[in-house]
Amino acid sequence: MVGMKLYNTLTRKLEDFVPFEDGKATFYHCGPTVYWTQHIGNLRGMTMGDILVRTLRRFGYHVTHVRNYTDVGHLTSDADTGEDKMEKGAKREGLTPDAIAEKYITIFEDDTKSLNLVEPNFKPRPSQLIPEIIEMVKILMDKGFAYATDYAVYFDVSKFPNYTKLSRQKLDQNVGGAGKGEAEDPKKKHFSDFALWIFKKGSHANALQTWDSPWGVGFPGWHIECSVMAKKYLGNTVDIHMGGVEHIPIHHTNEIAQSESANGVAFVRYWLHNEHLVVNQEKMAKSKGTGLSVAEVEERGFDPLALRYLYLTAHYRTRQNFTWEALGGAQSSLNELRARISNIKNQISNRKTLSQEKLEKVDTYRKQFDAALAGDLNTPQALAVVWEALKSNIPSQDKYDVLLDFDEVLGLRLAAGDWEHGTAEIPDEVTKLGEQLDALRKTKKFIEADAVRTKIISEGFKVETTPHGTKITK
Repeated sequence: MVGMKLYNTLTRKLEDFVPFEDGKATFYHCGPTVYWTQHIGNLRGMTMGDILVRTLRRFGYHVTHVRNYTDVGHLTSDADTGEDKMEKGAKREGLTPDAIAEKYITIFEDDTKSLNLVEPNFKPRPSQLIPEIIEMVKILMDKGFAYATDYAVYFDVSKFPNYTKLSRQKLDQNVGGAGKGEAEDPKKKHFSDFALWIFKKGSHANALQTWDSPWGVGFPGWHIECSVMAKKYLGNTVDIHMGGVEHIPIHHTNEIAQSESANGVAFVRYWLHNEHLVVNQEKMAKSKGTGLSVAEVEERGFDPLALRYLYLTAHYRTRQNFTWEALGGAQSSLNELRARISNIKNQISNRKTLSQEKLEKVDTYRKQFDAALAGDLNTPQALAVVWEALKSNIPSQDKYDVLLDFDEVLGLRLAAGDWEHGTAEIPDEVTKLGEQLDALRKTKKFIEADAVRTKIISEGFKVETTPHGTKITK
């Protein structure tokens, strides 16, 4: 089993990964709030989680991966009161919250398939776990960590020592935990106390999603949902919890407080946080017209896997700036990679015994690739190893094998035949290149023929040699 180092936000250190149970890794990833189409910034975070899962499995761990869908009670800000996102979506489209959730889960899962994300083991929704949520709130109440007012059941942050240990903020800076309900709820003890269960009254008198509880009709707060889903599927202590950096000061801070208070043990061993994908150095947002979707990327003629390639060129803890030019560069690099690998496959003949020097070179590439991933998921360095191996002089069969081995983590579908999308009309200029290729082969100008073949593939077409000449397909 390969050793890994991960940057733990809790300790602000690069640490050796040691799971709670030998050979097994539990991973909880904060999933989307399914009231709208997720933009490519959100999907960058999902892809980084995918790289983590693939890497852990490569290194021999049995991974249990949970990625939730928030389909209840996620409010417009990090507050615990105000207009709910799910209800906002329902009103916008004249649908029920359940129908909105189904619609946008389907779109999200189509996007994750386009980006070649592996399926999680579990994809829970809080709307399906209301009894478990009520039970955890009851435990917190019984233990004295929570109190009820006429407006909500709140977690009392004064009862949890070192409440800000993840964010390292002073408590008076954690204003985001207060919520808009502070003004209408004078019985709230401290502005950082956060809602565990919100009653159907006040600004939520017309709430569409509500359930009975021992304290009154209402719905769960956002933070308690993730604590319950993590506990149900992964146990009281989770090895790795991942989400965006925006979750550090409020959402993840509150998850720790309520989980550790209810369960009596450490909640998460390693906290991982991905930085944002930005546009013009500003956070990607639908309200600013910069919340681009995968569908919009495809409408511009780009392969979604070019977007995945672009994500891999920056470390997950580094802010990445999106431009169409950068995506174009990623598409060109991916096309070239595919073209070269397709050429390599066509050059494969009977395997020959490798010299000691080439055996050592293949082994070195594998070690360098693994070292990059083991060093806190350094995907830019891993990509650099791919290109170095591609340009090396190791035999074609071994080169092909090692590159496809690397792609088990990179997820770019590099195996020849995996990335084509069927037949399509072939442009005249590509047809002429095919005729040129046949002519060069007939005159045994194989070096020139390979160059033409590479050009055809780089344009997004598949090239096959048949008894009747070159066959080109999309």
